[in-house]
Amino acid sequence: MKDKIVWTLELIEELPKVPVTYLKHIEDTQGLYEIRIQMGKDIFRIFCFFDKGRLVVLVNGYQKKKQKTSKKEIERALKLKGEYENERK
Repeated sequence: MKDKIVWTLELIEELPKVPVTYLKHIEDTQGLYEIRIQMGKDIFRIFCFFDKGRLVVLVNGYQKKKQKTSKKEIERALKLKGEYENERK
């Protein structure tokens, strides 16, 4: 799984336009995305956002076990994003 995560991160870094299969904006958020990784039946999500349009900041991840993305995990990612942005001021 680790190799698949690294491969996906490298793909995001290299491609000018990343397919939503691998990187998707989270609806109703300002700039929060999820990196989508699947290997067999195992599905992982890593939340991230962009800093100044280039740097991808990874904030948290989890193993997805339900169809819908966990609101608790989204809230956690948004909290971490806010803390990062406050530190950058």
